[in-house]
Amino acid sequence: MARRRRRISLRNVSAERNSFLRRIGLAVAFCVLAALLLVGRLVQLQIIDTQQYSTRADENRMRVVPVAPVRGLIYDRKGVLLAQNQPAFMLEVTPEQVGNMDELLSHLTEVVGLTETDIARFKDHVRKSPRYRGVTLRSNLSMEEVARYEIDRYRFPGVDINAGLTRNYPLGASAAHLIGYVGGISEDELRAAPENQYLGLTQIGKNGVEKSQEDLLRGEPGAKIIEANAYGRPLRELDYRPGYPGRNLYLSIDAQVQQVAEKAMGNFKGAVVALDPRNGELLALVSQPSFDPQLFVGGIDSATYQQLMGDPARPLFNRALQGLYPPGSTVKPTMALVGLEYGVVTPEHTEYCHGEMSLPGSARKYRCWKRSGHGPVDMADAVMRSCDIYFYNLAMNLGIDRMHEAMTAFGLGHRTEIDLPLEKAGLYPSREWKLRMRKENWYPGETLNTGIGQGYIQSTPMQLAQMVARIAMRGAGFKPHVVHATEDPITRKIEPVLPQALSKIDLKDNGSWDTVISAMEAVAQQQGGTAYAVGHNAPYRIAAKTGSAQVVGLRQDEIKAPTQESLPEHLRDHALFIAFAPAEDPKIAVAVMAEHGGHGASAAGPIARQIMDQYLLGYVLYGNESAQQPSSSVTPALVPAQQQPPGGIGENLPPEDDEDDR
Repeated sequence: MARRRRRISLRNVSAERNSFLRRIGLAVAFCVLAALLLVGRLVQLQIIDTQQYSTRADENRMRVVPVAPVRGLIYDRKGVLLAQNQPAFMLEVTPEQVGNMDELLSHLTEVVGLTETDIARFKDHVRKSPRYRGVTLRSNLSMEEVARYEIDRYRFPGVDINAGLTRNYPLGASAAHLIGYVGGISEDELRAAPENQYLGLTQIGKNGVEKSQEDLLRGEPGAKIIEANAYGRPLRELDYRPGYPGRNLYLSIDAQVQQVAEKAMGNFKGAVVALDPRNGELLALVSQPSFDPQLFVGGIDSATYQQLMGDPARPLFNRALQGLYPPGSTVKPTMALVGLEYGVVTPEHTEYCHGEMSLPGSARKYRCWKRSGHGPVDMADAVMRSCDIYFYNLAMNLGIDRMHEAMTAFGLGHRTEIDLPLEKAGLYPSREWKLRMRKENWYPGETLNTGIGQGYIQSTPMQLAQMVARIAMRGAGFKPHVVHATEDPITRKIEPVLPQALSKIDLKDNGSWDTVISAMEAVAQQQGGTAYAVGHNAPYRIAAKTGSAQVVGLRQDEIKAPTQESLPEHLRDHALFIAFAPAEDPKIAVAVMAEHGGHGASAAGPIARQIMDQYLLGYVLYGNESAQQPSSSVTPALVPAQQQPPGGIGENLPPEDDEDDR
């Protein structure tokens, strides 16, 4: 009993009660505080920040989906359609609605003819897209393919055919290197582009005008607002905001002139460039052989692409802008101008052409294309008859430094900066260039070769066209360009593209222009000129220069040059021809390069003549002299371009024998 009383006396009932009450109080306070915090947060969400969270909820519920704009159209200077948008049927698959994808693709191949490239591209897109979103399997289905699909449609759950627009090139391979083509956007292009630049787009310009004018042709994307569920799957369309279509382009080229040039090239590989020297507008650009740009629009299959890439004729290569060739004797008129400018020759200065020459202290022979020689020739004779010996001596007296300075001013050795992609700069050599690139000194013999357009010198047909255009304009000139005008497709307002003038080439004696242009006229108009057969019967006056650039050199002991016809085709000279007309009022300047054509006068000259006929007369007279078609003026461009009138010319020269030059 006493022990129990001790245990009771050890308990502090009052202290235990107080401790319990404190714990109860703390728990109640915590619950009240938590309730207050919860109520406060609810007040903030439901009352204070209600607008902000309502907007965010709508954003989760509604999605803005970009809509691709309609791409601008491309016309020639007369309004002939060169690139358009055509309605097309596209086969689209929604992956989440498909059970066995491989089996589906196998059955679809029997109906619509899928290629391995189509399937590989489709599977790649499927991996990168949500499974609820439709992915294009093939575009540009034919009506027959659509009909076959509709018959067996029940067999293909998750597959639909939708209508859309696809790019189409009505002229096919004609002007393909100029117009270019569109193709799918690559990951590299997406990474390199500014954010949102290609919203809604699946294709962009890949080459030609389609690429260089992408910003104008692309337009501004539209948008549609859709309602989506918590998983992002579209439920319905709430609003649609149309974009702004791309601008229509009017190019400066004449589709008729372009097609005449392509036909005139025949089976020759090569290039043609025709310019309006008064404003720099491109009238025609040909690179042969060509290709069908339509192959790239829907995605070219691997076999076809490999076939194009492996073709030894290189149809995808733009020879007009990327082809580098020795200009041969086409540089001789410009060399004559340079010689007059520096005062190392006069128009009356005469050289005696024995058919060959050597530098002092050297046994190496530098031969004229005419092995028997031309006899005494002055500057006019040298240009008209294309005497190499005259220009060897002129080059030796000028020296490579002055030649480099003057010839690059005419456009050789650097890009013309035409508004087309992939143009190459070419090369006009100098002492500094050879020392930097080859670690070698410059030799006098290299100066002689450069003086007749051989050796290290490399030029594009575009550069040769600009060079002859600057001669036609007596030193004035404009930067070549192909976009003639742009049009707003909504307002139909047309805005012309004004030409950009180049720095004028001023000569100390303006009579130098008369001297050289007269000699170029004699090339085509007087008997004995190297292009007399091409120009003597033209109803307008032509100023021209032929050229034949050697592909393979001759041995020093080879006294007589082999005829071009006796050589294998791949060893024949390249045939070149530059010209402008009418000589007294230039409206067109042309450069033609026919690979392995042999002779400039016989291979390249007729091509240039037919181009000038079509542009100046409205039809081809050359080779069809008996035709009774009346002469007609050229249909003007839809938007007249600002022009600068050229000056006059000098007198004609006496006749000589008809020969071609090297």
